[in-house]
Amino acid sequence: MSLEHAILGFLNYRPLSGYDLKKVFDNSVRHFWPADQSQIYRTLARLAEQGMVEQAVFRGVARPDRKEYRITPAGREALRAWLLKPLPSQDLRIAELIQVFFAGQLSDPQALALFERLAAAARATLVAYDQIPQPAEADAQATDMQRERFFWQLTLEYGRMSARMDLAWLEGVIARIQEAL
Repeated sequence: MSLEHAILGFLNYRPLSGYDLKKVFDNSVRHFWPADQSQIYRTLARLAEQGMVEQAVFRGVARPDRKEYRITPAGREALRAWLLKPLPSQDLRIAELIQVFFAGQLSDPQALALFERLAAAARATLVAYDQIPQPAEADAQATDMQRERFFWQLTLEYGRMSARMDLAWLEGVIARIQEAL
C-alpha cells in the first residue's frame, strides 16, 4: 500500500513518467523505500484503474512515445487521507539478527568474521547515505519547497542515525569478541 502512496506523493509535485518516477525514487527515498521499475509500472496501472492517476501520451518524433502520469483529485484525496491516518504497526524483521541469534553455533573467529561483515555493511550504508544528493539552497528557494525538503531531510537523518547506532553496536560486539580470543 505504501508504494501506491509514495507514487501519489511524487505525482502530487508534478506529472512524471514511470521512468522518471524510478529516478526520483532512486534519488530520494531509496534508502528506506526502494522500488524497482516493474513495481512502479504495475502500481501506476493499478492507480490508473482506481482513478487515482491519469495518463497522457506525448507522441515522440525522434523518440518513443512518452507516457506521463498525473495525480487526479481522487488521488490527492487518497494521499491526504493516508497521510493523516495512523498506520498499523509492522513486525520488525532483520535477517542479520537471526544470524546473530544463532552465532553461538560458530567458532569465535567465524563469529568475529560475521560481525566484521555486518560492520562493513553498516559502513557502506553510511557511505551510500552520504552520496544521496543534497538539495541546493538556491534550488530550494527557487522551487518554494523548503518545507518539503525539511521533511525529506528528516528521513535521511533517521537513516544516518540508525546506521551509526548499528555500527557503534557492531563495533562494541567486535571488541568484546576480540577480547575473548
